[in-house]
Amino acid sequence: MMRDTLAVVLAGGKGTRLEPLTRDRAKPAVPFGGTYRIIDFVLSNCINSGIRRMLVLTQYKAMSLDRHINLGWRKYFCPELQEFIDLVPPQQRIDEHWYQGTADAVYQNIYVIEKERPENRLILAGDHIYKMNYRAMVDYHIEMDADLTIGALRVDKESATQFGVIQVDQHQRIIGFEEKPANPLTLPGDDQHCLASMGIYVFTSRFLFEQLCRDATEPESSHDFGKNIIPSIIHQHRVFAFPFRDENRKREAYWRDVGTLDAYFEANMDLIGIDPQLNLYDHQWPIRTLQPNLPPPKFVFGSYGDSDRCGQALDSIVCQGTIISGGKVQRSVISPDVRVNSYAHVEDSILFEGVDVGRHARIRRAIIDKRVHIPPNTEIGYDPDLDRKRGFTISPGGIVVIGRNESPGAIVERVDGIGVR
Repeated sequence: MMRDTLAVVLAGGKGTRLEPLTRDRAKPAVPFGGTYRIIDFVLSNCINSGIRRMLVLTQYKAMSLDRHINLGWRKYFCPELQEFIDLVPPQQRIDEHWYQGTADAVYQNIYVIEKERPENRLILAGDHIYKMNYRAMVDYHIEMDADLTIGALRVDKESATQFGVIQVDQHQRIIGFEEKPANPLTLPGDDQHCLASMGIYVFTSRFLFEQLCRDATEPESSHDFGKNIIPSIIHQHRVFAFPFRDENRKREAYWRDVGTLDAYFEANMDLIGIDPQLNLYDHQWPIRTLQPNLPPPKFVFGSYGDSDRCGQALDSIVCQGTIISGGKVQRSVISPDVRVNSYAHVEDSILFEGVDVGRHARIRRAIIDKRVHIPPNTEIGYDPDLDRKRGFTISPGGIVVIGRNESPGAIVERVDGIGVR
């Protein structure tokens, strides 16, 4: 059954709210959890669900994403068995413009998608963090003889203004849909929560093509699934909601849209808890990625008798190739090939690959992009006015974000080392 399902992953978003992290890369390519990229979660869900045919639709700043998938993901597919993961850049087959909406992104690639002739199309966003078995959703779609099935998530009323909000009958058939309403309708008997669309869709192929072609002829349309296609079909066709089933097997379902700097920071910090809701150590539902060929992490100078110069990491994720060389790390996510030098202190922070923290530097509540060198005695996250003068981004929640090549007078990019991605 899953061999007759094609996954179409929408991975072309700009991610402007994540700048400067998305200044040189697409949002799905942003590192997450030390060694992963955001897109690794949806691709791993596909593999774990038995889906072996995938099209990844790219658009903005796709070079980093292309390299990551080509180097890290193609090994999981066997072409002789008609398995593939193909990157599909904008081809302007239909018209000479960028994708105007989620539906238009699929419509402009309708030739590529139709060529595979699957019975069902699974359409996914490539920029969310969660674990889900799509097989159960496809089974439900077939069982209900649905034209469209939408993944649905229970959210609080305040958050619902950022989603498509769904109303269903007692059989989970969708009878109402509003895209990002100012005053969302709540669940029956629960005035604090709403049922929201996750942006996960299973379409019967013929029905999808009919709706895309119809929508393309409407000049007033935004050519978006949530804004246009779904509201126009719920009263005439069989459209059902599929309640999200979390493969983390926790009491509360874990799904995160890491579309803002603060949301991205908090989702990373979720991982360092004693029993995090998102379990990266689950062998039953592994998250795959491109693993750099680097040595194990190392912590040094503990035997020299200087208590202030003892390499240690507490309540943190520390990835391969990292050396904590007489510095201290607390409650942080440390990506591969990072170096924290003597007497430096890093807390409540995310350091991307190749960051080099100089001696006596202090970093607090910060996100530092790849291969940035922090000079000795530098303080980041202690004086917001000074951080702004340096040209760094400060999120509404007070997180200092240092992008690549920012303020070269104070922070310079490290160009040596290995593992550049």
